[in-house]
Amino acid sequence: MNQYSITGKLEILLILFENLFIRYYFDKIQKKMKFKIERWNIYNKFMKNLEEKRFWIWFSMVENLGSRRKQKLLEIFKNPEKIYNLSKKDLMEIDGIGEKLAENIIDEKIKKQVDEQIRKMKELDVDIISINDESYPQVLKNIYDYPISLFAKGNIKNLQGPSIAIIGCREASEYGKKAARYFGYSLAKSGFNIVSGLAKGVDSYSHIGNLNAKKVDKLYTCGKNNVKVADNLSTCGKFVHNSLLAIGNPIAVVGSGLDIIYPRENETLQKEILNVGGTVISEYPLGTVPDKMNFPARNRIISGLSEAVLVIEAKKKSGTLLTVDFALEQGKEVFVVPRKY
Repeated sequence: MNQYSITGKLEILLILFENLFIRYYFDKIQKKMKFKIERWNIYNKFMKNLEEKRFWIWFSMVENLGSRRKQKLLEIFKNPEKIYNLSKKDLMEIDGIGEKLAENIIDEKIKKQVDEQIRKMKELDVDIISINDESYPQVLKNIYDYPISLFAKGNIKNLQGPSIAIIGCREASEYGKKAARYFGYSLAKSGFNIVSGLAKGVDSYSHIGNLNAKKVDKLYTCGKNNVKVADNLSTCGKFVHNSLLAIGNPIAVVGSGLDIIYPRENETLQKEILNVGGTVISEYPLGTVPDKMNFPARNRIISGLSEAVLVIEAKKKSGTLLTVDFALEQGKEVFVVPRKY
């Protein structure tokens, strides 16, 4: 009887275990399905969003159509869809649009590439912000030749926040690297987004300084008091918050499509920028190679996004000084770090 009783109890426990096992995996599958459904809904919303921006994407892909001409066309026709449907004759009647440019605008080859551009943007989580979008940075609208649209990865809300550009030469000295890192860190700690070009040298070290500010400060509870400690010093209390709200975010403005990382050695740096809530932007569509002519145009966006520009060090003839010229034309304050000697 006792043996039967023990066997019976084991069978009951086995049944209970099986039920719990089934319920556990059912809950796990249900959560996984819910997660997939949520991701699918986000994907559909994102794709719908890009489809609605189809004509802005096309407009950005038209070759040799600069921002001033785009502004003029939009002043006349209000939106790129109307421009998309114009004939060559209609376009050539517009002052400043010659035969070659009209042919570029009506080029069927470019129109057919829009679907592939949208597919790649979806794959890489790239959005496009047009001049008509609320998320377009207001400060950028104030410059003379503002970009009509921006391709963006990461947190686009950063583009509305207070920002300071840190610029300098690619072949930075050790003093220049330390200064860029120091000001990137200190200004980010003061609440400013750090804008730079993701190039070698000063750009990279200013971003690294910003990243260090994001990584070091974390909030923990230790008894009744909240104290800030670095990750590797945290032995007290429960982790509460991942980053302080006051810390600025890195914003990288690049001179290529967002599917091409240049220089290649900064691939890890770009990933870290995005991982901490930063932003990478470009006015160029995916597939655009980092041509040397793209960088002067890129520099006007760096200064245009910023309330002020800080020069770490620069050569006499350089993109850095070109950015300074843009900043002065745009009415921005320019600061310079004194030389070490």
